[in-house]
Amino acid sequence: MAAAGSLVAAVLTQTGAHAAPQPQPSQTAEAMAVDAAASLVDSRPAQLHVSQNDAFIRHNTISSTNGLKYVPYERTYKGMQVVGGDFVVVTNSTGQVLQTSVGQSSTIDIADAKASTTKAQAEATAKTAMSTVDSVGAAEQVVFALDSTPKLAWKVSVVGRDSEGPSKLDVIVDAANGKVLHTQERVLHGTGNSGWNGPSVPLATTQSGSTFSMKDPNLTNVSCQDAANNTTFTKSSDTWGNGTATNRETGCVDVLFAAQTESKMLTQWLGRNGFDGNGGGWPMRVGLNDQNAYYDGSQVQIGKNTAGQWIGSLDVVAHELGHGIDDHTPGGISGAGTQEFVADVFGASTEWFANEPSPYDTPDFLVGETINLVGSGPIRNMYNPAAKNHANCYSSSIPSTEVHAAAGPGNHWFYLLAQGTNPTNGQPTSTTCNNTSITGLGTEKALKIFYNAMLLKTSGSSYLKYRTWTLTAAKNLYPGSCAEFNTVKAAWDAVSVPAQSADPTCSATGTVTVSNPGNQSSTVGTAVSLPLSASGGTAPYTWSATGLPAGLSINSSNGTISGTPTTAATSNVTVTATDSANKSGTASFSWTVGTGGGNCSGQKLANPGFESGSASWTATSGVIGQHGTQEPAHGGTWSSWMNGYGSSHTDSLSQSVTIPAGCKASLTFYLHIDTSETGSTVYDKLTVTAGSTTLGSFSNTNAASGYVLKTFDLSSFAGQTVTLKFNGTEDASLQTSFVVDDTAVTLS
Repeated sequence: MAAAGSLVAAVLTQTGAHAAPQPQPSQTAEAMAVDAAASLVDSRPAQLHVSQNDAFIRHNTISSTNGLKYVPYERTYKGMQVVGGDFVVVTNSTGQVLQTSVGQSSTIDIADAKASTTKAQAEATAKTAMSTVDSVGAAEQVVFALDSTPKLAWKVSVVGRDSEGPSKLDVIVDAANGKVLHTQERVLHGTGNSGWNGPSVPLATTQSGSTFSMKDPNLTNVSCQDAANNTTFTKSSDTWGNGTATNRETGCVDVLFAAQTESKMLTQWLGRNGFDGNGGGWPMRVGLNDQNAYYDGSQVQIGKNTAGQWIGSLDVVAHELGHGIDDHTPGGISGAGTQEFVADVFGASTEWFANEPSPYDTPDFLVGETINLVGSGPIRNMYNPAAKNHANCYSSSIPSTEVHAAAGPGNHWFYLLAQGTNPTNGQPTSTTCNNTSITGLGTEKALKIFYNAMLLKTSGSSYLKYRTWTLTAAKNLYPGSCAEFNTVKAAWDAVSVPAQSADPTCSATGTVTVSNPGNQSSTVGTAVSLPLSASGGTAPYTWSATGLPAGLSINSSNGTISGTPTTAATSNVTVTATDSANKSGTASFSWTVGTGGGNCSGQKLANPGFESGSASWTATSGVIGQHGTQEPAHGGTWSSWMNGYGSSHTDSLSQSVTIPAGCKASLTFYLHIDTSETGSTVYDKLTVTAGSTTLGSFSNTNAASGYVLKTFDLSSFAGQTVTLKFNGTEDASLQTSFVVDDTAVTLS
């Protein structure tokens, strides 16, 4: 069960990768992504639902953080646009395909279907979809494959006005019977009269037929509901609320606006996909009969102040959703007195991103200042926690202090990091515990450092560990610069969080760091390609290497080691990257070249079919067992069953295996997935890894009857001992079961 975090009174409860094409000399990461995507598409895999008459149009590659690349495609069928036939190929920085996202659910097979409805008839039908029509475009014949069996259709653009104002509709008309199959509004309305923001704020809502609902059209599970019956607010118009903060619908205007604002901030500032990291979040419910608000792992509940006004201000809503973000980063909800400060950081940062003018929820570092929860002003003060009788400075008693009061040192630290001791932007001055002066980095940069620290988080989080994590994050985010690192360090010193033995250090600016690829193994006569990367200094870099195995060389401009090894031996390799200022960095590793013969045969996993129970495996309780007819084994009577609880849950299964140098190896296993989820949205996920390398990822969308054989190449781990791990995660509702059986690591 997920942890719960509230505003004023916490209730804490425990609770196949596609092979990358060989990169060519001087290829950029984007070019490798394009080549990898093209290679996948050319192979016409089943998940793309390709017919013999399909063709594809590639669009510009989109780059994200951590080297991820997204290559979008559109589809045509016999030259016609396929509405709903688009897909995206996702690759990493070295051109390995990680995922495909496919809109179409079945292969197009409409043979030589002819349109019974004429072009003119389709245009006339489309015209009736709008009350006042200014123009009707020429009908275009298309294939409609959006959430349905593909069929021949007409696409017509209609411009005019509807009851909400200006409108531009794409109308899809069935070519067989002349009925409207689908409409897509290109002019988005949706406004709300809020209680704390505004006075009129934009909302993204969902339309179904003639009904609008307060459900975010882009974020899974994110909606605003009446807590009396957990029903999403709906109506026939897309204008919401009356501006009175005691009105529940108005409360939902504030709540949904705040959530959508924070979601934009997460995307634009942090590159995060939704509150849960997977494009979604939780329903938010207005009507809690309490002076409070809370997140409990499955929902956000919004209460009222002493005046009976619903407390959906920007910082309050963003704070509660911040608990959800904390819950859905490594290690789960932060502990040892840090959880409320973590959520306050997201509340304040959302105010700064929104930048609302007075008298609305202006950017500041006061928590709940507009809602006046209990009639005594803000709940917490981040630049001077002592103003609310909370500690400005850390001490050994903080971890055992009431969690909201314990937020004081962390809030104080974040203010100093973002604004400093003497801001020049109108924010108040802030004293330090060691009488030092600090110049802040700005809210966006401070949040980016803090969020990346959260991605280093483990379940044993604390103020002391957050010090180490934020220093590490600053060093990783800004290689070659110590300014950010030093400000993070100075801010922790200023709130009396002591230095830790695990704290990193930062050397002089301008240094070059080469990422170590780890020890390598290959086989005589088999071509290899190993892209290397560097950071810091002043690009571009010039690359060189010593000790490379015979037959291999390094590309001086892009750092890729390639060639075909000719001699069996073990070499000690050192690679060097030199920047334009003649500063350099190095990385050293071993490279073993084998012949591929001798001991390269047999199966290496112990107890591969689980018939000896949990022997040789490390697994979550209850995973390995005899599951009978409920989840039958593929072979024998034992198997491993991960998840299937229908609630937030994580299961894992792992075993370490040694792959001899010079050998090729493959991992195989039989996988059965069944689910109660519906649709094409990923809710529950099984990830297969070898060490830190992700081999493949499966989800509820891959559910199918029976077992399916999965195969992954492990040859790159030759000469190493690697831990193979299956990790299943399940969200708060509807079960998905991942059943693995008859595993093997086979040498060749």
